[in-house]
Amino acid sequence: MDQRLAELKAWLEQVLVKFAEFDGDQWSLEPVSGDASFRRYFRALSGGQSWIAVDAPPEKEDSRPFVDVARALEAQGISVPHIYEADLEQGFMLLSDFGDQLYLPQLNPATVDRLYADALSTLLQMKDCQPRPGQPLPDYDEALLQREVELFRDWFLQQLLGISMTPEQKHLVDLLFNYLIDAALEQPRVFVHRDYHSRNLMYREGLPPGIIDFQDAVKGPVTYDLVSLLRDCYIDWPEEQVYAWVDDYRQALIAQGQMMPDVGHFRRWFDLMGAQRHCKAIGIFARLHIRDGKSGYLEDIPRTLNYLITVCGRYESLKPVGGWLVMEVLPAMRRSDYFADDLLTEWTTL
Repeated sequence: MDQRLAELKAWLEQVLVKFAEFDGDQWSLEPVSGDASFRRYFRALSGGQSWIAVDAPPEKEDSRPFVDVARALEAQGISVPHIYEADLEQGFMLLSDFGDQLYLPQLNPATVDRLYADALSTLLQMKDCQPRPGQPLPDYDEALLQREVELFRDWFLQQLLGISMTPEQKHLVDLLFNYLIDAALEQPRVFVHRDYHSRNLMYREGLPPGIIDFQDAVKGPVTYDLVSLLRDCYIDWPEEQVYAWVDDYRQALIAQGQMMPDVGHFRRWFDLMGAQRHCKAIGIFARLHIRDGKSGYLEDIPRTLNYLITVCGRYESLKPVGGWLVMEVLPAMRRSDYFADDLLTEWTTL
């Protein structure tokens, strides 16, 4: 047993005794699928009850934002894991258990309208969340938006694909980034989860989705979480259907008294916010492979890049960028050893 796990078990034995279901002689700790961070999750089981134990090494993961945001969301009536105990110095937490059923495997053409209606209803409620006084959310400002898109240039184009950027290519990438950041900064500011997608929504029959992985929440563009959900890096839907959901969400915002632009302008916000997010996601997927040895996310890059190419082709100012992605970046992907030919054929045929 590794040292951290031994320390976690010792801590759990101290905190679980507060629960009547806990039997110190008859309990187990089982690993639960992790995420793209250094956090590890375990399920503690005893007496027919289960809890989620979190190991977040404090030198690598600051758990304070998770605790603060969880409590703020829970106070607002959002379905987030309840925090029973948190030892921030050791980096251990004990949470309520939402089970193992992610949204992603539940989504199909027959279920998606119902499941997304629940997710969008929760999103409408969540957007007004405010942390307790004296702890404002970080701002999704220009500097943060810029750092995120630079992941695309650094980790994907240069490190993963080995593209040596010419001055002309640097200009195209700068054009793309500036255009996307300007569009993001135009938008009204709301609570932004930052990873509101099908792998961070827990399916619970007859209940609202359980929301997880919200520790990086910020105050930012109104379309950010919307595009995270509807242009998910892990599953895609027909454009006409996506825009119908987008338009319904815009109308719901207006019904709540929010000032929103016309349909075309709101769709533009949505498209360009998605392109910014997809640049970030592609860079993160490449970094997970190169730096962290987590290669499973590489298979999601072709779908995510296809979103980016599609948006570039839709806006006149970005068409040169889209052309470069198709003519130079896609061939570099095909020359690499990272992407199966069938994935490239399926997702990058524009």
